[in-house]
Amino acid sequence: MKTWIALLTSLLLIGCAAAPPRAPHAAAAFDDALFAPLPALPDAAALMAMTPPMRRFLDERVRPRARRRGERQALLDALATPGELLLAYEAQPTRTAAEAFAERRGNCLSLVLMTAALARELGVPVRLHEVLAAPTIEHSGDLTFIVGHINLALGIELRRTFRGFDPWLIVDFLPGQDLSRQQRQVVDERRVAAMFMNNRAAEEMLQGRPREAYAWLRGAYAQDAGFAPLFNTLGVLYRHQGAFAQAERALRTALTLDPKDAHARKNLELLQRLHLALPQGQEPAPADAVAS
Repeated sequence: MKTWIALLTSLLLIGCAAAPPRAPHAAAAFDDALFAPLPALPDAAALMAMTPPMRRFLDERVRPRARRRGERQALLDALATPGELLLAYEAQPTRTAAEAFAERRGNCLSLVLMTAALARELGVPVRLHEVLAAPTIEHSGDLTFIVGHINLALGIELRRTFRGFDPWLIVDFLPGQDLSRQQRQVVDERRVAAMFMNNRAAEEMLQGRPREAYAWLRGAYAQDAGFAPLFNTLGVLYRHQGAFAQAERALRTALTLDPKDAHARKNLELLQRLHLALPQGQEPAPADAVAS
């Protein structure tokens, strides 16, 4: 019997204008005993950490040009120049800023983290954005990723403001984006960290490493306990472990945090439907995960 479960491992982010909601018993969705002994939880500070090669690149390639062009433009020039920092888009894996710099490639989240880390080192103001558009669907193994999109804006410091002048310049790494029509909202940095960890959890699942996936989700929860999609991913992880009750609890937590989460709702409905069809006391077998 095959179960149809949608796995939300996306870059769907919520702006930082208001405090994130919290489920009253969200912590109860985690069952450490199923994955003991747990690896160490990920370090959020490592996601945008600067490395000596990154600082050397700024000192040798960007700062000399910045004396003529300004820090922001010098960084943008480096991003567009072959042999300097010309980057390639790659959907998986999700890389830290340092990893994306070293390999000169990454998905939109990885490239945004890398650019933001370099910009902040230069003293360039940074603003992270969620792009409000329909997500894309990517298939890998028996999992389906529903992937949203983020970008960033680089600013300049102004001694005084000018009517009609926007000091923020959008940088977007996904090909084919129409920035003039794009709708965006500001993204909270802790939410970005939770999304990064949620993505890494899904990638660990894909590699057949459930303990590592669970540790990444624990890390995501520590960053942003109100991030509903991490509980949807947690539900899918439990489901692949045959832990039906824990999967249901995680999905209900996701819906408590975001009642409009269609993916978590569909997951829950399908789990309940399958459970009712099984003989009493029999748990569902591990299932494929596909888009609903």
